[in-house]
Amino acid sequence: MAASPAKKRILVGQSGGPTAAINSSLAGVVAGAREAGAEIVGMRYGIQGYLAGRTVALGEALPDDDALALLRRTPSSWLGSCRFKLPALDAPEAEGFFADAFAKLEADGFDAVLYIGGNDSMDTIAKLGAWGARMGSPIRFIGVPKTIDDDLVGIDHTPGYGSAACFVATAVSEVARDADVYDLKSVTFVEIMGRDAGWLAGSACLAGPDLVLLPEVTLDEDALIERISVLLEHQNTVAVAMSEGVRGADGHLIAEKTVAAGTGVDEFGHLAQLSGPSRYLAGVAKARLGVKTRAVELSTLQRCASHCASEVDLDEAFELGRRGVSAALAGESVRMCTLTRTGDEPYAAEYGTVDVLEVANKVKPVPREWICADGMGVTDDFRRYVAPLAGTLPQQLKGL
Repeated sequence: MAASPAKKRILVGQSGGPTAAINSSLAGVVAGAREAGAEIVGMRYGIQGYLAGRTVALGEALPDDDALALLRRTPSSWLGSCRFKLPALDAPEAEGFFADAFAKLEADGFDAVLYIGGNDSMDTIAKLGAWGARMGSPIRFIGVPKTIDDDLVGIDHTPGYGSAACFVATAVSEVARDADVYDLKSVTFVEIMGRDAGWLAGSACLAGPDLVLLPEVTLDEDALIERISVLLEHQNTVAVAMSEGVRGADGHLIAEKTVAAGTGVDEFGHLAQLSGPSRYLAGVAKARLGVKTRAVELSTLQRCASHCASEVDLDEAFELGRRGVSAALAGESVRMCTLTRTGDEPYAAEYGTVDVLEVANKVKPVPREWICADGMGVTDDFRRYVAPLAGTLPQQLKGL
């Protein structure tokens, strides 16, 4: 009698910022492994935790469909996360680092590694996969996308974005209504995440703010103040949705004017704290227009707002995780699972994979043609793009 084939062993981790849908991707990975009869092990606190020997047997921790159903709707990163940059392949320390990493992966008997994350996480998969190919390792490396920023190239949109968009639209609508209760002139700036691209700030269009400011177009402060002044001639309050990554006419982040000295950068060279441009612009508007102003930073509230989770988002996140397992067991490597939109009304998308080397460390900007000519709003094309991803919005966005 022929011997039974060895049971495949898969390692999965989560990295970068959490979202309302990242655990749905993890649930999809676990479900995919279970369907394939593979053993599934989780990294505790990403690749950094794994290299330190921290893992969890997911078959035991998530033993049945009820556990997966609960995980699917649990916000944030259940396995824990990290921001840990692997050395460049040509760095002096690369030989020792990757030799140790692959020695551990091989000793632990893993056939595949799946990493759920954004730009920087795809960098991790790209480096591990490239080094593995160089040394002829049979281990497969697959990226499963997620980021509320929606700035990954090679994919129509990323899991986490739709749910965050629903929260942003809800919050902007409610903040704008709050600001309009008094019979006095006021301007409210709502600061939304998005360091390099304005996809999330743009999603505020679903709430109908007066102005939307994105990083893709530099901001002329004089033009902004003039536009607000004209609006205030006909209404009491102005709502401005803005990205934290908005740049001034000189091309520099407005946040640099407010970030505290010594803030520093993270492992990937990004400002460790990127906030404050709303406070700066609120100050400018108050000084120049003499009206009441307020800055509202949504901050981390927008990342894991499971009460605004989009069903489309959760479903797609789950399926991308499940298909990541299928891709790895089919022999694919150094790939990222992806989505291609095939329709808007009704919305539809199909799944596939792309070369992760074409994704890592790149940013997908909002197309200029989807931004209004004056740079202070987005077009109907943007609205058609984001609406099906955010799903059914709360009734209060319609209002009276």
